[in-house]
Amino acid sequence: MSESSAIRLMAIAGARPNFMKIAPLLAEFAGRPRFEVFLVHTGQHYDELMSDGFFRDLGIRAPDANLAVGSGTHAEMTADVLRGMEPLLSAHRPDALIVVGDVNSTLAASLAAVKLDIRVAHIEAGLRSSDRGMPEEINRILTDAMSEWLFVTEPSGRENLLREGIPAEKIHFVGNVMIDTLEANLARARQMDTLERLGLAPGGYVALTLHRPSNVDDPEHLARLFAVFEEIHRDLPVVFPVHPRTRAVIEQQLRGKTPEIRIIEPLGYLDFLRLMADARLVLTDSGGVQEETTVLGVPCLTMRENTERPVTVTEGTNQIVGRDPVRIREGARRILSGSAPEGRIPELWDGAAAKRIVDVLERDLG
Repeated sequence: MSESSAIRLMAIAGARPNFMKIAPLLAEFAGRPRFEVFLVHTGQHYDELMSDGFFRDLGIRAPDANLAVGSGTHAEMTADVLRGMEPLLSAHRPDALIVVGDVNSTLAASLAAVKLDIRVAHIEAGLRSSDRGMPEEINRILTDAMSEWLFVTEPSGRENLLREGIPAEKIHFVGNVMIDTLEANLARARQMDTLERLGLAPGGYVALTLHRPSNVDDPEHLARLFAVFEEIHRDLPVVFPVHPRTRAVIEQQLRGKTPEIRIIEPLGYLDFLRLMADARLVLTDSGGVQEETTVLGVPCLTMRENTERPVTVTEGTNQIVGRDPVRIREGARRILSGSAPEGRIPELWDGAAAKRIVDVLERDLG
């Protein structure tokens, strides 16, 4: 390829976590004239609050194609993205496909590409929970096995990939693009009137996110969790932004009982960032929230038995308390009484991960 010829890429985004990871990459590509990027939105998250609002908040341009796959089973979503991606890839023949994270869209798009002999760059490679009961773990392992470039966010990612037999020259420790997005938007988020609209005071509430099937799908377990949340709520308001569909599922599992905590409508990226940044404590079962709270310096209790992001525990503010309500209650009491880990920002989580990624791609594809 001559020095002046274009580098043609296709980039995939499909769900809320993808949007936060793709935004800084698109901005970096846009600043380098040689790159031509065809953006595909798979439509895995397809409503205004989960998709269009995030595009606006993060300054992501309109996608060049939208597969509009919608919801469905894991098999249905994977099959629909495969079916939609194959003709796009065949028509455009990009020099590489860019995928981020671990959702079904990531796996399906990667598989479509490698079947057409198109190389894949996986952003956020190498993360492992060692729990193959998590659908995301299967997506991570398979996507990494197919990828030519594996960009890792923390040292454990490199160690995992080497252990799985990935050649060292394919692995690049570049930092965390999700933190690029946080750093680029934190000042804007702090100017939002989110807390004022919700009648909250900085440090005067607990933020909650909950969505994993392991926590939501068992009615008895879910009832025990909400009993703990309600107990914490009596000391400090527990604020739970939740999508109406998820709220309906939770209330169904709780046999129609409305939890006695502060349930609010889902928030856009900037509003949710403000909510996290000023929380006294965050309770979550999300992967990305573990990373964001670490950088924000906000104590986080992760209601899972494992994490694919161990640096948030060894260096950050995250603690794994599992799914046991007793451990969750004890962890919350410790933090709310003033005993919280200070933590520090992990290596290369400095807002420049996208630049490092695009530097590698420009070198290798130029």
